Amino acid sequence: MAETARIVDTIDARPRFTAADVAALNARFAGVDTADMLRAVLTERLAGDAAVVSSFGAESAVLLHLVGSIDPSVPVLLLDTLKLFPETLAYRDTLVARLGLTDLRSLQPDPAMLAARDETGLRWSYDPDGCCEIRKVIPLARALAGFDTSITGRKGFQASTRAGLPRFELEDGRMKMNPLASWTKADLDGYFLAHDLPRHPLEAQGYLSIGCAPCTSIVKPGEDPRSGRWRGWDKVECGIHSDVPGENDPIF
Repeated sequence: MAETARIVDTIDARPRFTAADVAALNARFAGVDTADMLRAVLTERLAGDAAVVSSFGAESAVLLHLVGSIDPSVPVLLLDTLKLFPETLAYRDTLVARLGLTDLRSLQPDPAMLAARDETGLRWSYDPDGCCEIRKVIPLARALAGFDTSITGRKGFQASTRAGLPRFELEDGRMKMNPLASWTKADLDGYFLAHDLPRHPLEAQGYLSIGCAPCTSIVKPGEDPRSGRWRGWDKVECGIHSDVPGENDPIF
């Protein structure tokens, strides 16, 4: 964890926001339409230097369309773990072209770290937390060191661990913004239809939350949308959204 701890120090070096700032933003935009909120935050630079963190998964087109309609030059960060589905990479290219996004940044794991800690590429099969740390947590932490705010596509309905998700959160002096926190599946489906957005090609096969290919499975009827991630493991998050690190959540 030494590398991760060093990155924490780097990120914490220039804190920008306080709990009071985040509370004020949550109060100001309570009940405000999502598109109007995003427009105000981005055009008034209330979030400072912000970037969208997108998986280009099943529902990613909604947030990307909302942000791109306001400012297509907002940086979009994709964690290209080198384990993504080919369909996800193709979908990425489709959305970037369709939405006119001009600053896509693909974040890949450090080759030297992969050689030292995942030479076989099979760490996901016996240590998924360690795999996520190498391929997601550390690359994102490095990238976000240059930003004040990350914009995520998390929704409260996706899993019990995300229920009650606020629109604005504080994390290590940086802000995390969740514009779709209160959206329902029906809201998302309606937005796709209203704006004629393409769906992820794997969604029709039952993949409702799409991450790395080895750790993503089809969601069964009645299961929550994220139940297909890390099936069989006591793990619900990759670590990039863990507020209180625990046994299964790498620190960053």
